[in-house]
Parts: sequence; structure tokens; C-alpha cells
Amino acid sequence: MRISTLSLSALLLATATPAFAQDAAGPTAPPPAITVTGGATVVSDYRFRGISQTDKKVALQGTFTITHESGLYASVWGSSIDDYVAFGSDQEIDLIAGYSHTFKSGVKIDGGVLYYYYPGGGHNKTDFVEPYIDVSATYGPLTGKITANYTPKQSAQSLDGIRNRDSTYLAGDLSAAIPTTPFSVTAHLGHTFGPSVLSLGYKGYTDWGLGASYTWNHVTIGANYVDTNKNYFIVDGPGKLRNITSGGFVGSIGVSF
Repeated sequence: MRISTLSLSALLLATATPAFAQDAAGPTAPPPAITVTGGATVVSDYRFRGISQTDKKVALQGTFTITHESGLYASVWGSSIDDYVAFGSDQEIDLIAGYSHTFKSGVKIDGGVLYYYYPGGGHNKTDFVEPYIDVSATYGPLTGKITANYTPKQSAQSLDGIRNRDSTYLAGDLSAAIPTTPFSVTAHLGHTFGPSVLSLGYKGYTDWGLGASYTWNHVTIGANYVDTNKNYFIVDGPGKLRNITSGGFVGSIGVSF
């Protein structure tokens, strides 16, 4: 969190008449050609398209993005995961390159390529590539987004041994900021078409979620309910099974810069 201070001259300028302040400040500086943003988050469960990646346990996540004024950007996103996701790896690192543009109408397009990297995944190949595109529009406090992700055939292997199968993920999201408050609400609905490394071998399944968040300065606290229409169990200790696709609440707290 940044803490700013005001010098005596700045205080005098702030109390000056508007005309004097404008003359003293001079012309407004243009926005920088390159911006850097990032953040860190703690979540009670890392859910990816409704499927827990952490055996319904806590995950640490971080992100870093460089954006050019042209709309080109590159991002790195990472999260801790459970070793069942990638045959021994305990970390997911997403490398992203894309382009976004917002039209005067408020419509925004965003597309690129995402590479899922699982360091320490052992002899099983688990890394894979996924192109994506989404279209969003904002009207007042309401934002709607439609997303399409395509996973082409590749040698990455899923939990059930699926290889060389492609899949498509379509999703819709709505978010709304509650006017004059630091609260916002979200709704999500997505569907995976085709068995792949991302769908646990199912020919298709649906995931959905509802959430709310509170933002203060650079800190955001969130609560979401996430669920799917499938059941997938993993071994969670001797004689114990855990359903990693069943519904549940996910809490989060994050800081951004």
C-alpha cells in the first residue's frame, strides 16, 4: 500500500484559487506509455472452472502485468496447487500474452494466448496452451462479459489419463458495483465442451458461481459460492475421499498495486 505525503508548498497550492493552481501546476502530463500492475491474494480454495486445484484448502496467488499504451500486454500469474493436479507439481504458473482495446461505445475486446506451466510435474507432460478471447461492455455500474477459450489437441495428460483431446470453454460473467458503496456483486456461468486435461475426462460439464466483494484502498475482501453439475473424488488420506467439484464457499483477501 502506498503512503503519500504533502510538502508545505503542495499544501499552499491546494488552498490557492483554482486559476492560480492551474497556472502553477502547468499542463497535465500525458499518461505513461507502459504501466505495471500486480497483486497478491490468499484464497480459502483455488477453484478453476469449478474444480478445486488445492483439495479445497488454502492457496497463495500472485500476479504481475506489463501493459503498453497500444493495448499489448504480458502477464505472469501463479498459484499454489495440490500435487494431484499435475502429477507431483505444487505450483501453477500462467504465462499470458494478449491485446485489448476499448471502443468509445464502452465495448472492450481482449484476446491472447495462455500457457499453463507446472514446474516439477515429473515425467508426465502436464503443460499446455490455450488461446482465449472475450468481449465485455460496461454501462454505468454494470459490466457484462462473454469469454471463449479453446484448448487444442496436445500431449498434456489429465488426472484420468486423457491426452490429445481438444475442448472449448464458454462463459458469461456479470458484475455490478453498488453505487456510493465499496461493495460489488458478481455472477458466473460456464460450460466445458469435450473431454480434456481441464475437464477431468467428462464430455462436458457446467460450473457457476455467485459472489460479493468489499474494496478499501488497495485491499479487496471477497466471498463466493462455486459449484458444478459433476462429482469427482480424489483420495485425501487413507480411506478418505474428497469431492473436488462439489459446491462450496470460497473466501479471499487480496492487495493490488
